Amino acid sequence: MPESIALHEQSKTMTTPQSPASSAVAVEWLQPSLPRHLPNLSYWHRTTDTFPYLNNDSENAPPAQVPIIIIGTGISGALAAFKLIEAGTRSDDILLIEARQAVSGSSGRNAGHIRPDAFRGFSGYAAVHGTEQALKICDTENTVLKAWRAFIENHQIPCDFGLKQTFDVCMTDEIAEEEARNLQEYVAAGGSMDGIQVYGTEETALKLGIEGAIAAYKWAAASIHPAKLAQWLLTQVVEQGVHLWTHCPVTDITKAKTTYHFSWTVHTPRGEIATQQIIHCTNAHAGVLLPQLLPPQITPVRVQVQAFQLPSFAGDRALNTTMAVRFHPQLFYGLSRSQSDGRMIVSVGKPNGISFDDSSYKQELVEETLGMLDKVFSAEKPTQFRPGEGVHDVWTGLVAMTPDRVPYIGAIDELPGQFICAGFNGHGMANIFACVEALVTLVRGGTWEETTLPECYRYRKTRVAGERAVGRR
Repeated sequence: MPESIALHEQSKTMTTPQSPASSAVAVEWLQPSLPRHLPNLSYWHRTTDTFPYLNNDSENAPPAQVPIIIIGTGISGALAAFKLIEAGTRSDDILLIEARQAVSGSSGRNAGHIRPDAFRGFSGYAAVHGTEQALKICDTENTVLKAWRAFIENHQIPCDFGLKQTFDVCMTDEIAEEEARNLQEYVAAGGSMDGIQVYGTEETALKLGIEGAIAAYKWAAASIHPAKLAQWLLTQVVEQGVHLWTHCPVTDITKAKTTYHFSWTVHTPRGEIATQQIIHCTNAHAGVLLPQLLPPQITPVRVQVQAFQLPSFAGDRALNTTMAVRFHPQLFYGLSRSQSDGRMIVSVGKPNGISFDDSSYKQELVEETLGMLDKVFSAEKPTQFRPGEGVHDVWTGLVAMTPDRVPYIGAIDELPGQFICAGFNGHGMANIFACVEALVTLVRGGTWEETTLPECYRYRKTRVAGERAVGRR
């Protein structure tokens, strides 16, 4: 979304593993769109608007030529620049370019959660990609949480990172049975139970104070301020010499008139840029510049997130874990808490339309969320709000869904010199670190075999054309 919400890149709590784009018919009418000019502001945006590079080079003409262009200034794009420099690429050989303000897309619109898919998506992944790949997907997400922790602690990044336990709370028999089946199949395939705990009905009510829950599952996760993380990365690379252009949308990419040194021409309203390599970190908007990734290959699903100041979750009653309260496969609520001011961040895991529009939200979903909190946490039902309490921020973001539930990473073979890191299905925060490290290996001439990613993440022309190996099993 707003990887984010993508929402979430959002974030694991922003969507379910089931892709809403199950057929081309449902989305064939949707035309690709550049990011909306006036999106709504998230809580993350409102608390970081003093970032000095927010509107960096928003009026000047971009460089006439630069060896590497990264499109998108979210966590994927910013981390790609950081890792390229770390690997030996000259900083002034890189241009980061953004259609709106820096970090205005999914990384600034998600639910602030690094929540690995410990096991709960295993059966779905196995059905599409086989058990070996499904295990690698779960292992990758668990590894990414550890990688983010080490990276953030090593660099002392002030991004409100908090390692904590997360709970998957099953509110219906349907969800409880699905969760139990996923865990059973995961373990039978060789998955580890290390760090995973299972709670029955009585234990769930006692530990979490949630009325009506059937079962709960616990594992490690983290909360984070995603915009602060992305802005720290951008600050590091810009101050080392990376070029950053904001409010400069890329409208087209064409082959260069001459292939001497530069293979591609990137078109913007403020001028053309000749380049050798292009990295697409545009997530839900990838189809604008890559027609092969038009819906349903990447489908933008709008998801809504809210920030509340609630008296029933203050003081010694503050939520010190994160959780997903699940009612059925297409409805859950993701709960986490801001480390800095205690705001409750609640995402609605419910498709809110197939759309590129992140400029509006639905008031009825705000009321629905408050109703859910009243019902589920009945022992903590809030009294009348005092001035300053209640709803503080509401925003929407885009989750980039792919038909086979995993991202597109790597070289775009049919476009030599172009690479992609997009389509995170709401699992961006739990995948990006490993995906970017692999991408940098490939950009610098390495092979896929040198990366540690699941093979199913690899971008292939045949994959986006629908000729996947899984379809021939």
